[in-house]
Parts: sequence; C-alpha cells; structure tokens
Amino acid sequence: MSDKKVSKPCHHCKSRSASLPADTTTIHYEKFWLYRHCSSVEQSHRQAQKAGQLFSGLLAMNVVFLGSAFISSMIFNRVAITLADVWILLSVLKVLCVFWIIYYLMGTSRKPHAVLYRDSHAGPIWVRGSVLLFGSCSILLNVFEIGYSTILVRCKSNVEILFPVIAILFIGTQIYFLWHHSKDCIQVQHNFTRCGLMVAIATNLLEWLLSVTNDSLHMEMESQLREVEQRFIGNESALCICPNTTICRIFQKGYILLYPFNTEYSLVCSSMLYVIWKNVGRSISHHHNLEKRPKFKLKGVLFGPVLGTSAVIIGACVFMMYQIQATSLDPSRQVLVIYFTYYIVLLPLMSVCAVAGTLVHALEKKELDTVQNPTRSLDVVLLMAAALGQICMSYFSIVALVASNRRDLLNRLALAYSVLIILQNITQNVFVIDGLHRRHVVAEAKHARRCEQHTVAAELPGEEESTQDRVQEHSQTPPAKEEKEEDTKEVQNCEACRQRRMSVLELGQEIRKVSLSYIQTYSHLTWKRRVLREISFFLVLSNIILWIMPTFGSHPLFENGMERSFYGYSTWFVIVNFGLPLAVFYRMHSIGALLEVYVTA
Repeated sequence: MSDKKVSKPCHHCKSRSASLPADTTTIHYEKFWLYRHCSSVEQSHRQAQKAGQLFSGLLAMNVVFLGSAFISSMIFNRVAITLADVWILLSVLKVLCVFWIIYYLMGTSRKPHAVLYRDSHAGPIWVRGSVLLFGSCSILLNVFEIGYSTILVRCKSNVEILFPVIAILFIGTQIYFLWHHSKDCIQVQHNFTRCGLMVAIATNLLEWLLSVTNDSLHMEMESQLREVEQRFIGNESALCICPNTTICRIFQKGYILLYPFNTEYSLVCSSMLYVIWKNVGRSISHHHNLEKRPKFKLKGVLFGPVLGTSAVIIGACVFMMYQIQATSLDPSRQVLVIYFTYYIVLLPLMSVCAVAGTLVHALEKKELDTVQNPTRSLDVVLLMAAALGQICMSYFSIVALVASNRRDLLNRLALAYSVLIILQNITQNVFVIDGLHRRHVVAEAKHARRCEQHTVAAELPGEEESTQDRVQEHSQTPPAKEEKEEDTKEVQNCEACRQRRMSVLELGQEIRKVSLSYIQTYSHLTWKRRVLREISFFLVLSNIILWIMPTFGSHPLFENGMERSFYGYSTWFVIVNFGLPLAVFYRMHSIGALLEVYVTA
C-alpha cells in the first residue's frame, strides 16, 4: 500500500514539531508508553520524565506508609507487632538497596554515555563530609550494639544480632555511593534508577523514624527511673542486666553517645538521594557545567571568627556544667537558669546579625540566580520544614508558661527562650534563603586575588635579594681546616647561631607576607561583602554550638517540669520528640547553607 498512516500528535505535544539535535547518538531520551505517539521527541522526553518521577514517588510513598504502619503498631500494640518484625522489614529494604547500589556501581554508571553531566552544586564537600562523619559514627554504633548483644546473648534473639550487621553493610555501601556519585546526572535506565533511589530514600526515612521512637522510649525510661531511683536504689529485679565489667560499660556509654548521629545520618542521606533523584535524566547547559564554584577561604573575616569562637567556648562550658548536673541524682535548677541565660544572650545577637545581613543583601546590586537548581530548592524546603520542629515546641511551651501564670525566674527565662528561638529561626531563614539566591560575582574575586599578589610583591621589595646575600655570605665563610680543634668548634657554633638567626628572619618574612596578604584581602573587599562574610561566619560557629548541645543530650524543655505537668507526660513527650530531631537537623543543615552564603558573598 502506498498510503502511510500518519500518527497525530497527542494533546500533550501540540506546540512543537519533531526536532532532533545533531548529537542524538549520545542523548538517551526517556520513553514512556503513555506518550509514545508524541510527534516531538523533546516533549515526549519531558512527559516521560514527569511520569517516571510520579511512579517512583508513589512507590516510595507506599513503602513509607507500610513501614510507618509497622512502627506505629509496634508502639501501640507490642503483642501483635514486635520490634523484631520492624527490624525484619527494614533488613529486607536495606538488602534491596545494597543490591541496587551494587548494580548501579557495576552496571548502570558504566554504560556508554551514562553520566554525560555532573551537577556542580550537588554534594558539596561539607555535606559529603557530614555523611562520612555521621556514617562512621553509625557504623561504630552498630558495632557497640553487636558487642552488647553478644555479651547478653542469652537474652537476645538472632534478629537483634543480625540487624546491626546488615545495617553496617548498608551504611558502608551507601557512604561509598554518595561520596562518588552524588553529582551524577544519569542518562540511562531512568525509571529503574529513580525507583532504586526512592526505595533508598524511604528506607532512610523509616530508619530515622525508628531511631526517633527508640530514642523517645529510652529517654522516657531514663526520666521515669530518675524519679524513682532515689526511693528504690539497689532494687535490681531485671533478668538481663549488663555485668559490671569495663567492656560492657563501654558498649553502653558508646551506644548512648553515638545514638544521635544515626538519626542525623538518615536525614542527610535522604536529602542527598533526593537531589540525585531530581538529577536523573537532567541535561545541564555547557555554561552551567563549566561554572567554577568558589572555594572556602578564611580571608576577609576578623570579627566573625572572634565572636563565634567566644560563643562556642562559653557554650561548651555551659554544656559541660549542664551535663554534670543533669546526670546527678539531685539536679540543680541553677544550671537551667545558666543554660537559658546563655541562649537569651546568644539568640538576640544572632537575630540582629541575620537582620543586618538581610538589609545588606537588599542594598547589594547582585542579580538573582534564576537557573534551575535542585540542590538549592531542596535546601530552601529543608530549612523551612526543619525550622517547624523548633517553632512548634516553642509555641507549645509559650502557651503552657503563659497559661500556668507562674512568675518565678526559671519560667520567665523559659518564656523568653521560646520567643527568641522563634525570632531567630525566622530571621536566619530569611537571610540564608536570600543569600542562596544571589549570583556570585566571579570577576570581582579574580580582581581581588590579582591586586593581592601585586601588593604583596610591592610591599616586600628586595627581601628575597637580602636573603640570598645572607646565604652567599654564609657559604663564603667556611671553617678553616688548618686551625686548631677549639677554633673549629667556635666557628661551628657561630655557624649554628647564624643559621638560627637566618631561620628566624625567614620565618618573620613569611609571617609578614601572610599578614600583608590577609590585610590586603580584608581591605580590598567592599564593606557589603565584608559584612556578609563576618555575619555568615559568626552564624556558622553559633549554629555549631547550638547543634552540639541538644545532639549530645541537652534537653532543657523536657527537664523543665512546667510543660510536662501542663500537657501531661505522654503528650509533652510526643511534642518534644517530634520537634527535637527536626531542630537538631535544622542547625546542622543551616551550617551548610551558611557556608554556601559565605563562599558566594
């Protein structure tokens, strides 16, 4: 038959006709059976990409709902669903993720034209470093758990010993994958890769949820026992008690100390896996791919590091005092007063700095960066979502403190603390989000480096020549071999003195060069960039100490009995254990975002 049937374009692809680029051999367009009749390859590619994201997202949603149902059933009905059942489900998911990661490393990523583009914004070094740090601590945590279960092997099931082994294998494989492939924009096997990434994200979220619930049960038992311990000291009726040995105590203390890192590891991995999922099938422009990211350099800042270091040192002292008092049988309320006072002094200073940074951003003439950036979009979403945890706890605390109508010093400090936490979170989010959307001016940075080199060379003329003259003078005065041994020793001593003097002079010259370079860089920066760098660095150090204190067991909102007596023990514990992990994650994520603002300022 001479007539050929022409397929009409579908309603998704009316606007464009079919157009193939010249280099179609290296471009793997996505295909989906719902859009196989589209006349435009690019439109079909876009629709197939959206469909793949939709179906992989539905897969992750179902896995998360199934795991959440298991964990909720374990909490409310321990007879039907036990912790071992939840462990078995998570172990199956982790084994599937390990198999998929191995297949990606050995198969998908090695296919021809698999990784044509790499997202320069994805997986910065501090995010990958945090994954490596938290992952190593999580592996050590599971080692301690295996050791503790081995000591009490008579009281432990096989699942309790096998689960940490599978967790170590999963964590190690995932760390390697995220370290080497966090920037990949995979161009082959799109749907299978998306589904594997989504299963990995769901597994990490379920691991985080289980860690939070286990941590809450541990804290609940510890707080209840603290009240009863004074009346029933020495009443040990448990069947399985850790023997009073050094190794068993090490396993216990190490497990409690490293437990918070496991929750942070799961959240960081989920965010990085989401960025990789968004980059599947993504094509990056040549200009975006060659764009050189600014490097972190501790130049042009002076007051920010000084104030931030002071905040860290004072906060560490307050934290140690709090931990010593909180672990005693009769904790003093005075340490809570010191704790809240430290926050009341630091939080307004952070808020004022964030507001000042936002005003400086408004005065700048930098253009907004409107290029599509999944990493930046995720950073903004995570900052806004994680801040809700701390804000939620603060509002519940404000209602309880105001309604109780108690006017003692501790409650007033707690009320001020809650109000300031809300203001600080809001102002810092505005400053960080505005800074993340500012375009970095590369030409100004190059000009600064060029001027710095010329100034250092001009400020130190002839120093190298004087050094060479000294070396020549030194080489031209060798000790005479014909003199006596005493004269030889004196000459050698003189030579040693000259060498020491010369090394001191060279050291002074190097210090002078570095000082001049630092002063020149500091003076060359415009006052706007200098203020932004000072503020960003101060906020980085402040968020570090505010992350350390709750991560390692400082929970004043739970230790203070006012909210607990107002809402009831169980209700307030649910509120705290919902908001506290998000608050810890917010501080850690703010550090990375503020470093991004610092290097692009």
